[in-house]
Parts: sequence; structure tokens; C-alpha cells
Amino acid sequence: MLLLQAGQGGFGFAQLFFPIAILAVFYFFIIRPGQVKEKKQKDFIQNLKKGNKIVTVGGIYGKVISIEKKVIIIEIDRGTRIQIDKNSISYEMSNLDN
Repeated sequence: MLLLQAGQGGFGFAQLFFPIAILAVFYFFIIRPGQVKEKKQKDFIQNLKKGNKIVTVGGIYGKVISIEKKVIIIEIDRGTRIQIDKNSISYEMSNLDN
């Protein structure tokens, strides 16, 4: 009789704790770092200035010549300018530790 009563404990704290803990770990180790990285990239693109040396996602090195709403014109060599989308900039070359 005592064993039957112990087995019918119902929905306890431990049964609720583990799914919540798994969701919290998932959020803080998967979702949150992605959000932080996305925000840093957005801030970086908004703070770009004429003359900054950048690297595109495709690996093209260049210097920012002009910045428009969605497009940036970069100079990749003397007299060679290309138009790229703002979102295709990977990082600024001054951030390299060379």
C-alpha cells in the first residue's frame, strides 16, 4: 500500500525543472550569442566611414569610397571601384592584429 502511494506523486518540481533548464541552456548558449553577434555586425556597418579599409564576405579587400543607403562603393585598386551591398562586409582591416 505504501509503495503505491509513493509512485503516484504527481507532477513534481524535478519534472518541471529539467525541461526549463534545457531551454535556458539552449537560449544562453545558442540563441543569445547569435543575437549579440548580429547586433555587433549591425553596429559595425552603421558606423562605417569613408576611408575605412574593409574585407568583404567574399574575401575582397578594399577602401570605402562612398556610403549610400544599402550600397557601399569600395576601391579595390587604383581606379578600380566596385559597388557592394552593405551586408556583404565581413570586418574592418584595422581590427586585424597584423
